[in-house]
Amino acid sequence: MFRKTGKDSGESSPRFRTIHATDGQSGNPVDRDAADGETVLQVRDLRVNFASEAGTVHAVRGVSFDLRRGQTLGIVGESGSGKSVTSMSIMGLLDSNAHVTGSIRFHGEELLSKTDAEMSRIRGDGIAMVFQDPLSALTPVFSIGEQMKEALVVHNPKMTADEVRRRSIELLALVGIPNAEERLKSYPHEFSGGMRQRVVIAMAIANNPDVIIADEPTTALDVTIQAQVLEVLQKAQEETGAALIFITHDLGVIAGNADDIIVMYAGAPVETAPVDNIFYEPVMPYTMGLLGACPRPDTGREDRLVPIPGSPTNLVDLPAGCPFSPRCPLAVDECRMSEPELEAVPGRPGQRAACHRTEYILDRKLTYRDVFHVGKAVPSILDDVPYDERRTVLDVHDLKKTFPLTGGGFLRRRIGTVHAVDDVSLEVREGETMALVGESGSGKSTTLLEIMDLKQPEGGTVELFGTPVVKGMPRAERRELHGLVQYVFQDPMSSLDPRLPVYDILAEPLKVARLSKEDINDRIGELMRLVELNPDQVDRFPTQFSGGQRQRIAIARALAVNPKLILLDEPVSALDVSIQAGVINLLEDLQNKLGVAYLLVAHNLSVIRHISTHVAVMYLGHIVESGETETVFRHPLHPYTQALLSAVPVPDPKVERSRHRIVLQGDLPSPVEEIPGCPFASRCPLRLTLPEDKRRLCDTVPPKLGHHDGWRQQVACHFVEESAVRYRAGIVQRSPVTARTEE
Repeated sequence: MFRKTGKDSGESSPRFRTIHATDGQSGNPVDRDAADGETVLQVRDLRVNFASEAGTVHAVRGVSFDLRRGQTLGIVGESGSGKSVTSMSIMGLLDSNAHVTGSIRFHGEELLSKTDAEMSRIRGDGIAMVFQDPLSALTPVFSIGEQMKEALVVHNPKMTADEVRRRSIELLALVGIPNAEERLKSYPHEFSGGMRQRVVIAMAIANNPDVIIADEPTTALDVTIQAQVLEVLQKAQEETGAALIFITHDLGVIAGNADDIIVMYAGAPVETAPVDNIFYEPVMPYTMGLLGACPRPDTGREDRLVPIPGSPTNLVDLPAGCPFSPRCPLAVDECRMSEPELEAVPGRPGQRAACHRTEYILDRKLTYRDVFHVGKAVPSILDDVPYDERRTVLDVHDLKKTFPLTGGGFLRRRIGTVHAVDDVSLEVREGETMALVGESGSGKSTTLLEIMDLKQPEGGTVELFGTPVVKGMPRAERRELHGLVQYVFQDPMSSLDPRLPVYDILAEPLKVARLSKEDINDRIGELMRLVELNPDQVDRFPTQFSGGQRQRIAIARALAVNPKLILLDEPVSALDVSIQAGVINLLEDLQNKLGVAYLLVAHNLSVIRHISTHVAVMYLGHIVESGETETVFRHPLHPYTQALLSAVPVPDPKVERSRHRIVLQGDLPSPVEEIPGCPFASRCPLRLTLPEDKRRLCDTVPPKLGHHDGWRQQVACHFVEESAVRYRAGIVQRSPVTARTEE
């Protein structure tokens, strides 16, 4: 491992040197500077304003903190709260439209007074950044080796080509890139999303910075890849001794990685404290709301989520008092008249909150359920109907879907076949939510699209409401099925015409159904009330609504023609946790009121456990495990399901410190690859523990999905009993967090 020599030590040794000292227990290198905990970054009263046509945007208002070596500071809050603008201010990456005041000191040097040329000598050397989207952070026309070289040579012009190559290989190996020497020749598009993020992290730590800023580094990643990236970030921090600023909206990620947390709202910090205080003893109602709105993967769907009412404050027209007062159930006149200062919380060392009601909250020991009242779920109209007696709305058997892979120049030729969906079987009954989970590329969305297409599938059968979908189906029959099956997309803005007001958007399917104008007017008002929106807002355009409101409009349009089955493709993944909770509660209530069935695709397993009744786990186009949600979550049998569930972060610091985590190595195999045996064999941690004859079975014979003695769910694994025994015994690979805590 290499790190920089001391700045004031007067050493004449090379810029990078090897550290051989270990901590005596784990054998890991010890960074002596990190042990001292020196302050490397000081931010005081940071304020950032932007000029806009609507007025001045107050993006950041009074952020202050100290950051020590080896410390991890988490910054959380809804979109638009000022998290990313704070990080960009530290990096000096804001454009000329930004007006920045306050103070940012790095090792005592004021950064706000430096020119861009002066900051460029600090960026990537003293302070490095890991961006949210690795593809936009990497140049597509340069190889990984060329970009690694640039990151090194720009701050170390005397490095020889051989030194650059050795250092690049070392960095890629450090972040877990296999065949590091060969991958230097690869280009960004030849890596998966998780591998690209590893490359960005390698570039960030190339010069052993004192501060690493990670801005939503895992947002767009699958949960298994997220676990790998978090492991790499922790390892990078340990190797360099750097301080880490971790910006995210995922409270589970923060719980397992941060030492201290800043909660931001409307550009200002509203609560700061050590991580345990934020999760177990929050004071600010906004912090309580974030925690109450967050679904947990380790609890069932008994309790409803607690959404924060309203929408985030407009940063152009800030209210006179506390910016959170319009959404706060505890707000009083004082809250609406003056904005509270961030002050120390009595009896809570290190905790500060910006709230006029702090004493009231402390005296009554209020929790988020006391502050944000949420009603009980609407009783289901199917509660009295046993599951086995409910009508089957969707029956899929052995569904197959392939895509040709072509290559060549002008004359394209077929060079392979992508097996997107392979022998998938599903059954969905009325009033039920069936969830499809799995990593990106597992075939979840393709399955939904094949069902929605209402055409005879390439292989297998699809039956809707007892009617087989076949070639030559009469047009009237197909039209009737289209009315019974509707689709809600991930991004409501891509499915709502921005040129049309909401009235016309909702009226379109009703006109197709040939309703009269009077009936359309009545139905649109009913739909708006059903999704808890004001019917008077139907003359507005989609851009005039928040993200959560737009998704409610998309759901209203899907409900317009009284469907019996709704296909939901990541319906809440683009929403803040506070808005997400309201949409999830809405989906539950609508299902209970109408008896509609959902086929839901999501990568957020916390959401899946809260909203679904049954779950099917997909891997490379195959279902590897399926059953009732509670059964699968409590007793996962397939090694892939076990890895998925263990990788989900839990918004609870104590749980995160003590849990075991299975970190899968590598990425999904290519769907073009012909795999003779189990598709999961190349990544399976169970297979590595088996004797040679059993490994050969995994490699050569594909397992069939079916029931196994003593288990309620269906599993596609040759060695279910061995997998269950190992999982119950906790014989899994430990995460770095767990290992460090136990030591």
